[in-house]
Amino acid sequence: MEFLRFLEGLRTPFMDTVMSLITQLGDELFFMVIAITMFWCIDKRRGYYLLSVGFVGTVLNQFLKLVFRVPRPWVLDPDFTIVESAREAATGYSFPSGHTQNAVGTFGGVARSSKKRWVQIVSIVILLLVSFSRMYLGVHTPKDVGVSFVIAVILLLVLYPLFLKMDEKPKMMYWMFGGMTMLGVAYLLFVTLYPFPADVDAANLASGTKNAYTLLGATLGVLVAYHVDRTHTNFSTKAPLPGQILKIVIGLALTLAVKAGAKPVLNMLLNGHQAANLIRYFLMVIVAGVLWPMTFKWFAKIGKK
Repeated sequence: MEFLRFLEGLRTPFMDTVMSLITQLGDELFFMVIAITMFWCIDKRRGYYLLSVGFVGTVLNQFLKLVFRVPRPWVLDPDFTIVESAREAATGYSFPSGHTQNAVGTFGGVARSSKKRWVQIVSIVILLLVSFSRMYLGVHTPKDVGVSFVIAVILLLVLYPLFLKMDEKPKMMYWMFGGMTMLGVAYLLFVTLYPFPADVDAANLASGTKNAYTLLGATLGVLVAYHVDRTHTNFSTKAPLPGQILKIVIGLALTLAVKAGAKPVLNMLLNGHQAANLIRYFLMVIVAGVLWPMTFKWFAKIGKK
Protein backbone atom coordinates (compact mmCIF):
# COMPACT_ATOMS: atom_id res chain seq x y z
CA MET A 1 0.00 0.00 0.00
CA GLU A 2 2.95 2.34 0.56
CA PHE A 3 3.79 2.32 -3.15
CA LEU A 4 0.15 2.99 -4.07
CA ARG A 5 0.05 5.94 -1.69
CA PHE A 6 3.23 7.24 -3.32
CA LEU A 7 1.57 7.04 -6.74
CA GLU A 8 -1.59 8.61 -5.32
CA GLY A 9 0.47 11.69 -4.45
CA LEU A 10 1.79 11.96 -8.01
CA ARG A 11 -1.60 11.94 -9.74
CA THR A 12 -2.68 14.80 -11.98
CA PRO A 13 -5.87 15.17 -14.03
CA PHE A 14 -3.87 14.80 -17.26
CA MET A 15 -2.06 11.63 -16.13
CA ASP A 16 -5.34 10.24 -14.76
CA THR A 17 -6.80 10.53 -18.26
CA VAL A 18 -3.72 9.05 -19.94
CA MET A 19 -3.55 6.06 -17.58
CA SER A 20 -7.30 5.49 -17.86
CA LEU A 21 -6.88 5.21 -21.64
CA ILE A 22 -3.81 2.98 -21.41
CA THR A 23 -5.47 0.58 -18.98
CA GLN A 24 -8.22 -0.08 -21.55
CA LEU A 25 -5.63 -1.99 -23.59
CA GLY A 26 -5.92 -4.76 -21.00
CA ASP A 27 -9.67 -5.17 -21.52
CA GLU A 28 -11.33 -8.24 -23.01
CA LEU A 29 -12.25 -6.28 -26.16
CA PHE A 30 -8.63 -5.55 -27.11
CA PHE A 31 -7.64 -9.14 -26.45
CA MET A 32 -10.46 -10.34 -28.70
CA VAL A 33 -9.66 -7.88 -31.50
CA ILE A 34 -5.93 -8.67 -31.54
CA ALA A 35 -6.33 -12.45 -31.24
CA ILE A 36 -9.03 -12.63 -33.91
CA THR A 37 -7.12 -10.35 -36.29
CA MET A 38 -4.07 -12.58 -35.88
CA PHE A 39 -6.22 -15.68 -36.44
CA TRP A 40 -8.00 -14.34 -39.55
CA CYS A 41 -5.32 -12.32 -41.31
CA ILE A 42 -1.80 -13.20 -40.19
CA ASP A 43 -1.19 -16.70 -38.86
CA LYS A 44 -3.67 -19.23 -37.50
CA ARG A 45 -1.03 -20.81 -35.28
CA ARG A 46 -0.27 -17.49 -33.62
CA GLY A 47 -3.98 -16.79 -33.32
CA TYR A 48 -4.55 -20.08 -31.50
CA TYR A 49 -1.49 -19.30 -29.38
CA LEU A 50 -2.88 -15.95 -28.21
CA LEU A 51 -6.32 -17.44 -27.55
CA SER A 52 -4.85 -20.31 -25.53
CA VAL A 53 -2.62 -18.07 -23.42
CA GLY A 54 -5.59 -15.78 -22.81
CA PHE A 55 -8.08 -18.51 -21.86
CA VAL A 56 -5.74 -20.56 -19.65
CA GLY A 57 -4.43 -17.41 -17.98
CA THR A 58 -7.91 -16.13 -17.27
CA VAL A 59 -9.03 -19.42 -15.72
CA LEU A 60 -5.99 -19.43 -13.43
CA ASN A 61 -6.52 -15.76 -12.64
CA GLN A 62 -10.16 -16.22 -11.71
CA PHE A 63 -9.39 -19.33 -9.67
CA LEU A 64 -6.75 -17.49 -7.62
CA LYS A 65 -9.12 -14.57 -7.06
CA LEU A 66 -11.69 -16.82 -5.40
CA VAL A 67 -9.14 -18.90 -3.50
CA PHE A 68 -7.38 -15.95 -1.86
CA ARG A 69 -10.31 -13.45 -1.92
CA VAL A 70 -8.12 -10.36 -1.45
CA PRO A 71 -10.17 -7.14 -1.25
CA ARG A 72 -9.42 -4.17 -3.48
CA PRO A 73 -6.93 -1.56 -2.17
CA TRP A 74 -9.62 0.97 -1.27
CA VAL A 75 -11.37 -1.71 0.80
CA LEU A 76 -8.14 -2.62 2.59
CA ASP A 77 -7.55 1.06 3.36
CA PRO A 78 -10.73 3.20 3.40
CA ASP A 79 -8.58 6.38 3.43
CA PHE A 80 -6.98 5.44 0.11
CA THR A 81 -8.52 7.00 -3.01
CA ILE A 82 -8.57 5.65 -6.56
CA VAL A 83 -9.10 7.28 -9.93
CA GLU A 84 -12.89 7.05 -10.08
CA SER A 85 -13.05 6.33 -13.81
CA ALA A 86 -11.35 2.98 -13.11
CA ARG A 87 -13.84 1.80 -10.49
CA GLU A 88 -16.51 0.43 -12.85
CA ALA A 89 -14.14 -2.03 -14.56
CA ALA A 90 -12.50 -3.08 -11.28
CA THR A 91 -14.87 -5.98 -10.58
CA GLY A 92 -14.11 -9.11 -8.59
CA TYR A 93 -11.40 -9.59 -6.02
CA SER A 94 -8.08 -7.80 -6.31
CA PHE A 95 -5.48 -10.59 -6.43
CA PRO A 96 -4.24 -11.23 -9.06
CA SER A 97 -4.78 -8.50 -11.68
CA GLY A 98 -6.96 -9.53 -14.62
CA HIS A 99 -6.02 -6.53 -16.80
CA THR A 100 -2.32 -7.26 -16.30
CA GLN A 101 -2.93 -10.91 -17.16
CA ASN A 102 -4.69 -9.92 -20.39
CA ALA A 103 -2.14 -7.31 -21.40
CA VAL A 104 0.95 -9.44 -20.77
CA GLY A 105 -0.67 -12.50 -22.36
CA THR A 106 -1.88 -10.59 -25.43
CA PHE A 107 0.95 -8.17 -26.16
CA GLY A 108 3.59 -10.54 -24.78
CA GLY A 109 2.25 -13.17 -27.17
CA VAL A 110 2.50 -10.75 -30.07
CA ALA A 111 6.09 -9.91 -29.10
CA ARG A 112 7.02 -13.58 -28.63
CA SER A 113 5.66 -14.69 -31.98
CA SER A 114 6.82 -11.72 -34.08
CA LYS A 115 10.23 -11.42 -35.72
CA LYS A 116 9.92 -7.65 -36.24
CA ARG A 117 11.90 -5.69 -33.68
CA TRP A 118 9.58 -2.68 -33.69
CA VAL A 119 6.55 -4.90 -33.03
CA GLN A 120 8.36 -6.53 -30.12
CA ILE A 121 9.39 -3.17 -28.62
CA VAL A 122 5.95 -1.57 -28.97
CA SER A 123 4.23 -4.66 -27.52
CA ILE A 124 6.54 -4.80 -24.50
CA VAL A 125 6.12 -1.07 -23.84
CA ILE A 126 2.32 -1.45 -23.95
CA LEU A 127 2.19 -4.40 -21.56
CA LEU A 128 4.48 -2.59 -19.11
CA LEU A 129 2.36 0.56 -19.26
CA VAL A 130 -0.88 -1.36 -18.72
CA SER A 131 0.64 -3.14 -15.74
CA PHE A 132 1.79 0.16 -14.25
CA SER A 133 -1.57 1.82 -14.95
CA ARG A 134 -3.38 -0.66 -12.68
CA MET A 135 -1.28 0.54 -9.75
CA TYR A 136 -1.39 4.20 -10.73
CA LEU A 137 -5.19 4.10 -10.89
CA GLY A 138 -5.22 2.51 -7.45
CA VAL A 139 -7.16 -0.64 -8.34
CA HIS A 140 -4.32 -3.15 -7.76
CA THR A 141 -1.29 -3.55 -5.50
CA PRO A 142 2.22 -4.43 -6.77
CA LYS A 143 1.64 -8.01 -5.59
CA ASP A 144 -1.57 -8.26 -7.65
CA VAL A 145 0.24 -7.01 -10.74
CA GLY A 146 3.47 -8.94 -10.18
CA VAL A 147 1.86 -12.36 -9.76
CA SER A 148 -0.30 -11.88 -12.88
CA PHE A 149 2.76 -10.76 -14.82
CA VAL A 150 4.71 -13.88 -13.83
CA ILE A 151 1.83 -16.26 -14.59
CA ALA A 152 1.34 -14.75 -18.05
CA VAL A 153 5.07 -14.91 -18.88
CA ILE A 154 5.24 -18.57 -17.80
CA LEU A 155 2.27 -19.43 -20.03
CA LEU A 156 3.82 -17.54 -22.94
CA LEU A 157 7.06 -19.49 -22.64
CA VAL A 158 5.50 -22.91 -21.98
CA LEU A 159 2.80 -22.85 -24.67
CA TYR A 160 4.77 -21.28 -27.53
CA PRO A 161 6.82 -24.40 -28.45
CA LEU A 162 3.61 -26.45 -28.64
CA PHE A 163 2.12 -24.23 -31.33
CA LEU A 164 5.31 -24.32 -33.39
CA LYS A 165 4.56 -28.03 -33.87
CA MET A 166 0.86 -27.48 -34.57
CA ASP A 167 0.98 -28.49 -38.25
CA GLU A 168 3.20 -31.53 -37.67
CA LYS A 169 1.30 -32.83 -34.64
CA PRO A 170 -2.40 -31.94 -35.00
CA LYS A 171 -3.44 -34.60 -32.47
CA MET A 172 -1.42 -32.76 -29.85
CA MET A 173 -3.64 -29.72 -30.46
CA TYR A 174 -6.74 -31.79 -29.71
CA TRP A 175 -5.18 -32.68 -26.38
CA MET A 176 -4.28 -29.04 -25.87
CA PHE A 177 -7.75 -27.65 -26.57
CA GLY A 178 -9.40 -30.58 -24.84
CA GLY A 179 -7.27 -29.85 -21.79
CA MET A 180 -8.33 -26.21 -21.90
CA THR A 181 -11.96 -27.32 -21.95
CA MET A 182 -11.43 -29.63 -18.99
CA LEU A 183 -9.76 -26.78 -17.14
CA GLY A 184 -12.87 -24.71 -17.80
CA VAL A 185 -15.08 -27.53 -16.51
CA ALA A 186 -12.95 -27.84 -13.39
CA TYR A 187 -13.20 -24.12 -12.68
CA LEU A 188 -16.98 -24.17 -13.19
CA LEU A 189 -17.30 -27.10 -10.76
CA PHE A 190 -15.13 -25.20 -8.29
CA VAL A 191 -17.30 -22.06 -8.25
CA THR A 192 -20.47 -24.15 -8.21
CA LEU A 193 -19.65 -26.79 -5.60
CA TYR A 194 -16.93 -25.36 -3.37
CA PRO A 195 -18.22 -24.50 0.15
CA PHE A 196 -17.21 -20.85 0.25
CA PRO A 197 -17.30 -19.24 3.72
CA ALA A 198 -20.31 -17.20 4.72
CA ASP A 199 -18.36 -13.93 4.51
CA VAL A 200 -17.48 -14.38 0.83
CA ASP A 201 -18.40 -11.26 -1.12
CA ALA A 202 -21.55 -12.10 -3.11
CA ALA A 203 -20.75 -9.72 -5.98
CA ASN A 204 -17.24 -11.10 -6.39
CA LEU A 205 -18.48 -14.68 -6.31
CA ALA A 206 -21.13 -13.82 -8.90
CA SER A 207 -18.44 -12.27 -11.09
CA GLY A 208 -16.30 -15.41 -10.81
CA THR A 209 -19.26 -17.65 -11.59
CA LYS A 210 -20.16 -15.63 -14.68
CA ASN A 211 -16.57 -15.87 -15.90
CA ALA A 212 -16.59 -19.64 -15.34
CA TYR A 213 -19.53 -20.14 -17.71
CA THR A 214 -18.08 -17.63 -20.18
CA LEU A 215 -14.67 -19.30 -20.31
CA LEU A 216 -16.11 -22.80 -20.69
CA GLY A 217 -18.26 -21.66 -23.60
CA ALA A 218 -15.28 -20.02 -25.28
CA THR A 219 -12.94 -22.99 -24.84
CA LEU A 220 -15.59 -25.40 -26.17
CA GLY A 221 -15.93 -23.11 -29.18
CA VAL A 222 -12.18 -23.14 -29.84
CA LEU A 223 -12.10 -26.95 -29.72
CA VAL A 224 -14.94 -27.18 -32.27
CA ALA A 225 -13.45 -24.44 -34.46
CA TYR A 226 -10.08 -26.18 -34.61
CA HIS A 227 -11.67 -29.49 -35.60
CA VAL A 228 -13.83 -27.92 -38.33
CA ASP A 229 -10.93 -25.95 -39.76
CA ARG A 230 -8.61 -28.96 -39.79
CA THR A 231 -11.13 -31.36 -41.34
CA HIS A 232 -13.22 -29.09 -43.58
CA THR A 233 -12.54 -25.36 -43.89
CA ASN A 234 -8.74 -25.14 -43.82
CA PHE A 235 -9.03 -21.42 -44.56
CA SER A 236 -6.16 -19.23 -45.73
CA THR A 237 -5.28 -16.01 -43.91
CA LYS A 238 -3.91 -14.43 -47.09
CA ALA A 239 -5.80 -11.70 -48.96
CA PRO A 240 -5.05 -8.32 -50.57
CA LEU A 241 -5.11 -5.39 -48.14
CA PRO A 242 -8.66 -4.23 -49.09
CA GLY A 243 -9.90 -7.76 -48.50
CA GLN A 244 -8.13 -7.99 -45.15
CA ILE A 245 -9.62 -4.70 -43.98
CA LEU A 246 -13.15 -5.74 -44.96
CA LYS A 247 -12.63 -9.17 -43.45
CA ILE A 248 -11.67 -7.64 -40.09
CA VAL A 249 -14.24 -4.83 -39.99
CA ILE A 250 -17.25 -6.90 -41.06
CA GLY A 251 -16.18 -10.00 -39.15
CA LEU A 252 -15.60 -8.16 -35.87
CA ALA A 253 -18.89 -6.29 -36.25
CA LEU A 254 -20.68 -9.61 -36.79
CA THR A 255 -18.95 -11.26 -33.82
CA LEU A 256 -19.72 -8.34 -31.50
CA ALA A 257 -23.31 -8.28 -32.78
CA VAL A 258 -23.68 -11.92 -31.76
CA LYS A 259 -22.20 -11.09 -28.36
CA ALA A 260 -24.62 -8.23 -27.77
CA GLY A 261 -27.69 -9.58 -29.57
CA ALA A 262 -27.66 -13.07 -28.10
CA LYS A 263 -27.50 -11.78 -24.53
CA PRO A 264 -31.12 -10.63 -24.02
CA VAL A 265 -32.53 -13.53 -26.03
CA LEU A 266 -30.63 -16.21 -24.11
CA ASN A 267 -31.27 -14.55 -20.75
CA MET A 268 -34.98 -14.57 -21.52
CA LEU A 269 -35.00 -18.19 -22.68
CA LEU A 270 -32.93 -19.39 -19.69
CA ASN A 271 -34.51 -17.10 -17.09
CA GLY A 272 -31.24 -15.31 -16.45
CA HIS A 273 -29.22 -18.45 -15.68
CA GLN A 274 -25.47 -18.13 -16.17
CA ALA A 275 -25.62 -20.91 -18.78
CA ALA A 276 -26.71 -18.12 -21.14
CA ASN A 277 -23.14 -16.78 -20.99
CA LEU A 278 -21.74 -20.21 -21.85
CA ILE A 279 -23.95 -20.48 -24.93
CA ARG A 280 -23.35 -16.85 -25.94
CA TYR A 281 -19.56 -17.12 -25.90
CA PHE A 282 -19.69 -20.51 -27.60
CA LEU A 283 -21.73 -18.97 -30.42
CA MET A 284 -19.32 -16.04 -30.67
CA VAL A 285 -16.36 -18.37 -31.15
CA ILE A 286 -18.26 -20.52 -33.65
CA VAL A 287 -19.10 -17.43 -35.71
CA ALA A 288 -15.51 -16.17 -35.54
CA GLY A 289 -13.78 -19.52 -35.93
CA VAL A 290 -16.13 -21.56 -38.15
CA LEU A 291 -18.78 -19.58 -40.03
CA TRP A 292 -16.95 -16.36 -40.91
CA PRO A 293 -13.79 -18.10 -42.23
CA MET A 294 -15.99 -19.85 -44.79
CA THR A 295 -16.21 -16.48 -46.59
CA PHE A 296 -12.44 -15.87 -46.80
CA LYS A 297 -12.06 -17.20 -50.35
CA TRP A 298 -14.23 -14.33 -51.50
CA PHE A 299 -12.20 -11.72 -49.59
CA ALA A 300 -9.01 -13.12 -51.16
CA LYS A 301 -10.29 -11.94 -54.57
CA ILE A 302 -10.97 -8.34 -53.53
CA GLY A 303 -8.45 -5.89 -54.94
CA LYS A 304 -6.93 -8.34 -57.41
CA LYS A 305 -6.68 -7.19 -61.02
